[in-house]
Amino acid sequence: MQESWRWYGDLDTISLPEIRQTGATGIVTALHEIPYGQVWPRDTIAQRRDRIRAAGMEWVVCESLPLHEDIKRGTGDLTHLFAAYRQSLANMAAEGIHTICYNFMPLIDWTRTDLTAPVSGGGSCLRFEATKMAAFELHMLGRQGAADEYPPDVLENAAQWFAASTQADRDALLNAIMCGLPGAYDRYDIDSLRGALATYDGLTKSDIRANYQRFLDEVIPTADELGMRLCVHPDDPPRDILGLPRIVSNADDIDWVMAAYASPANGLTLCTGSLGAGPGNDPVAIAETHASRIHFVHLRNVRKDPDGSFEEAAHLDGDTDMTGIARVLLAEEKRRVAEGRTDTTLPWRPDHGHALLSDADRQSFPGYPLIGRMRGLAELRGVLHAVQAMTS
Repeated sequence: MQESWRWYGDLDTISLPEIRQTGATGIVTALHEIPYGQVWPRDTIAQRRDRIRAAGMEWVVCESLPLHEDIKRGTGDLTHLFAAYRQSLANMAAEGIHTICYNFMPLIDWTRTDLTAPVSGGGSCLRFEATKMAAFELHMLGRQGAADEYPPDVLENAAQWFAASTQADRDALLNAIMCGLPGAYDRYDIDSLRGALATYDGLTKSDIRANYQRFLDEVIPTADELGMRLCVHPDDPPRDILGLPRIVSNADDIDWVMAAYASPANGLTLCTGSLGAGPGNDPVAIAETHASRIHFVHLRNVRKDPDGSFEEAAHLDGDTDMTGIARVLLAEEKRRVAEGRTDTTLPWRPDHGHALLSDADRQSFPGYPLIGRMRGLAELRGVLHAVQAMTS
């Protein structure tokens, strides 16, 4: 498996030379500055690739080549958006980038309510607190029907939190939730968020699935021709958010996605943190079921609470069996070698990490500190080496 690291280009406070010192040999990045729906120019892709090579590493995964919201909503004439996506794929392939991570989460990407929740021993982590999310939906956003989606104790705690909160508390909560917005990092206030959510009014899970099916039908044949591997990222967290239906949250959803277009180009990003946040999910079993279609791996751990809250635990200290995941992935690599496949090495990255020591002073992207991720990389490297030694 290839050790990789997510890098946000010029938007990142962590430099390529620093990343090289972690031991990672692969870079996971994207052209984050380009608005959704526009073609990624080939020369811009080449410049990013060459810059990474000059630092002694390779651009191994594009994360992400994002989808315009109109594709997810299925609104308007999408011909030009699909054509732009296919052309971006062709340009990426021409410059040697063949693995593309993306997601189909409506409007909001990952969602957390706390960006600096304290952890035992010092440092901080990202946390999703059911009480705060309910307080946001009911008492700040005023979303109709939200009260039906939370148990009575969470509703009561949410009312108490809101009554005791200051404006600064509410502003911090809104900021944390808005940090999950991808792309050029636009942020909504309460009124504009209501307006954005309204564009999804009436859309059901079946509707979103139909729009996803159309996306696959439009782009997977091109990916096949180019020898590319697209791999969808699971919903984070794996549940409906703000009343928006999510369709890549559990084993049944992933079964549907893999069956929706039977091609190696239609694959999965195995994110153990996203899947692990779902109480009914077994990330090891999901990995076993779809091992042959996994093209990229995020190794992250979470610790869940009974009320639906969860926090990002240390990489080897949560609810997910990382050793079990390692066994599945290393066995799959061996199977691919025996089968004669060309994609025998799975790129993986330590996904997120605690903010430790001087990380608090770096102003890095939430969840993407230097020291915390380097700790995770080192710990997971040890697990993978140990499992490989025991099974060789």
